[in-house]
Amino acid sequence: MRRMVTLLASLGLLAVGTVGAAAEAASEGPDWIPLDDPKVEELVKTIDAAGAYGVPDLDLQKDDNYALTSVDVEPFGGVKPWKENFLLQMEYYGAGRAIPEPEELDTVKVGFIGPIMQTVSVATGGKSHEESLGIPMLQGARLAVEEWNERGGYLKRKIPFELVVSNDNGLWGASGNEIVKMAYKDRVWGILGTIDGANSHIAIRVALKAEIVIINSGDTDPTFIETNIPWVVRVISDDRQQAYLLADYWYRKLGFERVAIIRASNRYGRFGVREVRDSSRRMGHPNPIEMAYKVGQTDFSLELERVEATKPDAVVHWGDAVEGAHILNQMREMGMDQPFFGCDRTVSDEFVEIAGDNAKGVVAGFPWNPRRESPRLERFRKAYRERFGVEAGTYAAHGYDGMNMLLWAIQVAGLNRAKIRDVIAHMPYPWPGVTGDIVLSAALDDVAETYLARYEDGGWRYYSRSDLEIPGGYIPPRDRLNREQATASAAR
Repeated sequence: MRRMVTLLASLGLLAVGTVGAAAEAASEGPDWIPLDDPKVEELVKTIDAAGAYGVPDLDLQKDDNYALTSVDVEPFGGVKPWKENFLLQMEYYGAGRAIPEPEELDTVKVGFIGPIMQTVSVATGGKSHEESLGIPMLQGARLAVEEWNERGGYLKRKIPFELVVSNDNGLWGASGNEIVKMAYKDRVWGILGTIDGANSHIAIRVALKAEIVIINSGDTDPTFIETNIPWVVRVISDDRQQAYLLADYWYRKLGFERVAIIRASNRYGRFGVREVRDSSRRMGHPNPIEMAYKVGQTDFSLELERVEATKPDAVVHWGDAVEGAHILNQMREMGMDQPFFGCDRTVSDEFVEIAGDNAKGVVAGFPWNPRRESPRLERFRKAYRERFGVEAGTYAAHGYDGMNMLLWAIQVAGLNRAKIRDVIAHMPYPWPGVTGDIVLSAALDDVAETYLARYEDGGWRYYSRSDLEIPGGYIPPRDRLNREQATASAAR
């Protein structure tokens, strides 16, 4: 242990001073939790104390509310159900912690799977379309690997990390084959990926059988984490969180009554608007229409004519940036002047380039605030720009955070997949990411604050719920009780 502390000190990876100082360093210091933090060391001791076939005596997180859902958009109309899922953290009960580190290794391999090369198939309805998202995610992950290698790689063995890259080609089941390859042939210690919702679902089911952790940094499908698989972590806020904020903004802040939906006919569009639809209905403002279009479509006149006939107060689009921009332009050409809202994929240079002046005033949900003042974020942007020659976007930043988390866990836990999972699942602090602190729920889903992005003055500006003075939102049980008591007292 003394030798490890000396090595960490020489590489600048130690915490400074007490636990309080360690937490302060994690807030705007390095892009990881200090490896010698007392709580991290205690976590490792507890995991090791379980022995070969025991289960570590670790407290399981218990949430009182799923995904920070507002009271008035919870299902069942306020009736307490007999059982609620996803509130108690799952544990891994297998014997994987007994597997020793392999003796001879030249590198420590970690996997990446994402859409990085275009494919064409009947199954995907033509050309794949997410490469513009997957390539930056790969670059962010690659930058994290390279930076850890500059610090010494895997410190216990003084060997470098190696990134094993797989293309997610969009074919049904192909992502599962890639997980099998990486887990058993390449023998990676953890995997980052992917973006497509259907492929992500397949990948994590294979990961369950292979017993290898997958960190997701690009799939915002709310159902991704609702699989009760203890090997899965997500480090990006999902469409559920965006939908809750948009609904509160529409109905509480702006006073809208009728918000029409137009979406892509793929899984991303279909699952992305579920909470938009449910939240609207539960708040007493059911969406008057939901129109779906084929990915790659260019003429939306039929869909927009039917949307216009419902006389909506606003229109929300859930799909890729290109189709969203064309829909907005055709709305304005038809004389439809309703406010236009979108999902996080709206927030892109591509959308603004196609939409032109029509982009002014567009509002979209977004998983983080890229304009926040943060030395950590600025350092990452500078490094990314110097390495790849372009500016870092959201998929690059979240890919960087996810890979950093995985490599940190390997440093802490050693080369044992089950222990790597344990360390991530029981981190003593929120993860200090360049996208902001990543707060994991009991389901290991990122439930940090989401934002509304608005295009104004030639750029995107980001606003929190408090910035916009949007009422509503999740109310903790104690505050909820106090509010109910105050309301009852006032009524008397």
